[in-house]
Amino acid sequence: MDNKITRGRRVTLRDVADRAGVSLKTASNVINKTGRMTDDTRQKVQDAIRELGYQINVAARNLSRNKTGFIMLAVPSLTPPYLAELANRTIDAARLHNYSVYATTYAEGSARGARALLKSFNPTICDGMILSMSEMEDFSQDDLEVSYPLVTLGARTTWGLADHVAPDDVDAAAQATRYLIERGSQHLAVIGSRQDFDRDSLMKAVEGNAQLRLRGIIEECQRSQVFLDPRLIGNTGYDWTIGSGARVTQRLIASGLPFDGIVALNDQLAIGALFALREKGIDVPGQVQVIGFDNIEEAAYLQIPLTSMDSRLTWTAPTAVNRLLERINTGNLVPENFTAQSSVVARSTTRN
Repeated sequence: MDNKITRGRRVTLRDVADRAGVSLKTASNVINKTGRMTDDTRQKVQDAIRELGYQINVAARNLSRNKTGFIMLAVPSLTPPYLAELANRTIDAARLHNYSVYATTYAEGSARGARALLKSFNPTICDGMILSMSEMEDFSQDDLEVSYPLVTLGARTTWGLADHVAPDDVDAAAQATRYLIERGSQHLAVIGSRQDFDRDSLMKAVEGNAQLRLRGIIEECQRSQVFLDPRLIGNTGYDWTIGSGARVTQRLIASGLPFDGIVALNDQLAIGALFALREKGIDVPGQVQVIGFDNIEEAAYLQIPLTSMDSRLTWTAPTAVNRLLERINTGNLVPENFTAQSSVVARSTTRN
């Protein structure tokens, strides 16, 4: 192969066009995946790119398209395993489209929270934003009426003003509850309520991870004719950590109220519950079955591997990225809600 024309200098698009025997415009169309041409012509250009080792100047291409090549992912924290995995999967999904991700956190419920971030977004730095909406933020409709591409995540309402990507929390919780009941649990405890138990209010819930999951649990208990004792609903507030799960479970055990199943509203709470049960010599799953949510990586490697509801992050991240890029490249689109069903990832904290 003769590469004398490119020896000692950077390969240009003109070199590619000359090698392929096509016009500069045709070579550019192949690079940018535009225009019409025969498959044979396209293949000649691709062969020339490979033979010459041509590297696409992404920065220059984005500049010519009036694009930055970056999108923003805004989350309340990167500490919870779920949000850390969301960030990694978003980066991976964007990379497939030659986009980079600027991941940032915001101070929930403060003057420097998500609402401020929405107002201060700079379109000369990023082409659009994926926002994980915190449950501690008091969003208004005005906050979501922005002039740049926006896709939202999380169990919050968007009033039909922005694209929203989220799994069905109500259905997932109903599945988790049914899974325990079908395997013999009749006295369920719940770990992760964020407020005092109010059945009527929860049955009307349209947003909030805890509220929607509790609604699903209540609905499934009603369908299965299983009494859900309000005294067994463990209130953790917004503290969904391992320590919180352990402390609330310890209090439930100390209450003396019988329970033979725990629905923990995330895996960290479930891990804490497992610690408290083991501490008291309570057999899992023989005496008490436990199921969590999010299927974090650690769930499979615990001393007793944790049964969990799939987080659907393998769907959420690419769906959000693809929708945001569609907005960036197409312009105005009618906002849509994208939802998906979860499923049980069965392990050893539940019975066969």
